[in-house]
Amino acid sequence: MSHISPFGIWVLVGGKEYFLDFEQFPWFRGATVAQIHEVEVHHARHLRWPALDVDLDLERMADRTRYPLVSAPRRGRSAPKAAARG
Repeated sequence: MSHISPFGIWVLVGGKEYFLDFEQFPWFRGATVAQIHEVEVHHARHLRWPALDVDLDLERMADRTRYPLVSAPRRGRSAPKAAARG
């Protein structure tokens, strides 16, 4: 993790920095700092935030226009409106 701001988070992976703004990546808006920092990197191109139940690949983070994100409410449990599976 590089930085958290009121507008989004910056993630540093493999020497490249990605900005995930809260408008396009709403799952991080209500998250705690600890939840955001708890990120796993898989195969050097896939990130997972287990506490938030969010999975993103680097291609999606780099070019959001090619891969529109869709959020949906979680099944079977109460969750804030912005919480969704990525």
